[in-house]
Amino acid sequence: MAQAAAGPIGIAMDAAAGRARAASRKVRFVVIVAFVLIAGSFAAAAGLQMRLDRLHALSQAAHFSQRRAGEIAADLSATLDHYAALGAAFANASGADGTAALSEAGGPALRNIALLDDRGQVVSEMRSMPQGLLPLSASALAHANRAREVAPSSDGHTIALLFPQGARIVAVQLDAAAILPAAGMEDALIASPSGEVRAAGSQWQTIPTASALALGGNNGVTRLIVLPSGNRLTSLKPVAGWPLVAGASVAVGDALGAWYGALPLYLFLILGPSLAGAGLAVVFVKSFERRARAAQAARSLQPADPGEARLLIRLADAERRAAEAQRSKAEFIAHMSHELRTPLNAIIGFSEVIEQGVFGAAGHPKYVEYARDIGAAGRNLHTKVGDILDFADLEAGRHPLTLGPVDAAAVARQAVEEFAGKAFSRRIKLTIALPECAPAIADALALKRVLANLIANAVQFTPEGGAVRLQLRTEGDVVVLGVRDSGYGFEAWESANAGKAFATFKRPGAVTGAGLGLAIAMALAHRMGCALTIGGGSGEGAAAELRLPRA
Repeated sequence: MAQAAAGPIGIAMDAAAGRARAASRKVRFVVIVAFVLIAGSFAAAAGLQMRLDRLHALSQAAHFSQRRAGEIAADLSATLDHYAALGAAFANASGADGTAALSEAGGPALRNIALLDDRGQVVSEMRSMPQGLLPLSASALAHANRAREVAPSSDGHTIALLFPQGARIVAVQLDAAAILPAAGMEDALIASPSGEVRAAGSQWQTIPTASALALGGNNGVTRLIVLPSGNRLTSLKPVAGWPLVAGASVAVGDALGAWYGALPLYLFLILGPSLAGAGLAVVFVKSFERRARAAQAARSLQPADPGEARLLIRLADAERRAAEAQRSKAEFIAHMSHELRTPLNAIIGFSEVIEQGVFGAAGHPKYVEYARDIGAAGRNLHTKVGDILDFADLEAGRHPLTLGPVDAAAVARQAVEEFAGKAFSRRIKLTIALPECAPAIADALALKRVLANLIANAVQFTPEGGAVRLQLRTEGDVVVLGVRDSGYGFEAWESANAGKAFATFKRPGAVTGAGLGLAIAMALAHRMGCALTIGGGSGEGAAAELRLPRA
């Protein structure tokens, strides 16, 4: 009978083990797919934002260069009109005095003025025979007989303004390099409508092709010009009254400088959640597989007696649960301390980088405000996580304490000093009544942590304008430290739960934490062999009393 009963039980156990192995494989597959989807979502979001930010930066640079090109074209038109007026005055002038006055009015940019006949031969000149200008090309000569023309010189350093004056042609020869500063800048250039460069600023290390600078009948155009010395975003505008095009440019690298500085933030947006998710997934899968192996080991026990089998299974399950509970505490502290605090430190650090503009301005005031909020939330969460891990340490008995003689009064002063600024900012009167010295038996760090938690709660839950008092007295062989505030106190049910883990009480105008401050204080006091009592009626303020053995 026993063997007959054992057969079906064994079959059922084998089937359960097979289902556990299949579930284990499915869990791994589901976790991997979920991780890939989450990481891909963050990468796609960051990639789209990077693209939008890059386009926005280039759009701003294009708008700036368009405005600059318009300003340069207007200035250049006025400058050339001025020199054309000087040329016309020379054509009508008589005598050396008038010529000297025109030469002085032209400044350093004016090289020469010549009067030509309709065939391009020199009739008269202001200084000397024009150098590098003649002979004029047939097309330039034909155009100059009808309207204004700008011709380059053979030496490449000057340009000539040509325009008809009666039956003659006036040629005003100008220094190309001297015109650009007056017209506007080192990133500017002057070209013909067909794209031939007439003059260029010093930032143009490579001259663009004519097709890149051709205006093509447009009133203005902005192009990305690819050059060996670096790509430039260039805006072109026609010069009013002259067959010329004025250009203003900005290096693409300069336009995208702020965008390049934000690349580490995009990488953090992608890698931060992905790495955190991968770590949590590994922890989850390992935990599941450990439980599956324990269940498999329990099911592998197949004694002949069904009752004994059930007993052994229950015993193995109880042993597994006890071992798992003990391991979970150690694993929680070991894994969560790193897996939670490390991403939080990164979030806080990068939010401060954005807020302070370490790599440049964020681009919008709201980004700075959001970064400040992220940093504050991260620090708040970091504090809560620290409290939880500290409490888990205490519960697991891993918080080492060294009891010995301690000056309780000195420790109390140190604890009060930490909260003096916060109390002052909330207009809370923080007073102490401490003797010069009060030797007690305790752990200095644990005693300071207990007092800090009690004072922090008192300052946090006392309304503005209230008072918090720390007092120390000696009663026989006991040193008594009391913290009292003028806050709301406790209801009867709150007094019964004060000091329990995760117990929180709502107070108007105050933000509650994780409910571990008093619990940690209670646990530390208990580990030191001290007594900590918390009370205070509703509306009478809260009162806490810590009793230490006197040294």
